[in-house]
Amino acid sequence: MDLEARKISFVQEFLRLQNEEIVSGLEKLLRKRKAELIEKSFKPMTMEQYNAEIDQAMEDSKNGRMIKVTDLKAKIQKWG
Repeated sequence: MDLEARKISFVQEFLRLQNEEIVSGLEKLLRKRKAELIEKSFKPMTMEQYNAEIDQAMEDSKNGRMIKVTDLKAKIQKWG
């Protein structure tokens, strides 16, 4: 069975569940595994990358390519 067929089968079985404890356990497991996979994909930044990021930030600041925190918060509040 390929991955797509397995996912469909899993979702069908999930939709038949009537036990909230099992659903909660599956939600918790999904969140945990997704977080673990994301964490494994992170790689430390090299010093060259770090310095390039700082240089870019300084250049952005000099050229006015920044947003005030209050403006950013206002934008974020509009998302909801």
